[in-house]
Amino acid sequence: MTLIWIQTQLARDLRAFEVELDRFADEAQIWATLPGVNNPAGTLALHVSGNLQHFVGAVLGGTGYVRDRPREFSTRGLSRAELKTELQRALAVVETVLPKFDEARLEQDYPEAVEGAPIATGLFLLRLVAHLSLHLGQAGYLRRMLEGEKN
Repeated sequence: MTLIWIQTQLARDLRAFEVELDRFADEAQIWATLPGVNNPAGTLALHVSGNLQHFVGAVLGGTGYVRDRPREFSTRGLSRAELKTELQRALAVVETVLPKFDEARLEQDYPEAVEGAPIATGLFLLRLVAHLSLHLGQAGYLRRMLEGEKN
């Protein structure tokens, strides 16, 4: 595994999340849910943006970003453009911080314990890729369910 692979996948999915938000025919639907679905696509966009700005930006890159996780889940009604700006901020962090690291850093412990235990930085970054991909998929599936799109 290399850092460039991780960076490439994170960047790809962040850009894909922007495209997913653009696919909502009705911008208001970005904040809609269905029974059994707690988080609208807008919340998912804020959450993945905050997640990456914190774990990659603040922790690995020392950007000074201060995460407000409760805000990620309580905010409603931001415009599509505002959500895309948040995703672009996360993308800028990924594209600025990760290229500065040496491959050997992947084998070292991530600076913070995760779930109460140390974890290799590479493995944690891989988890961040999976986390982003999961929420991107959820947003796409929710959009198709809300709008009745079959694919």
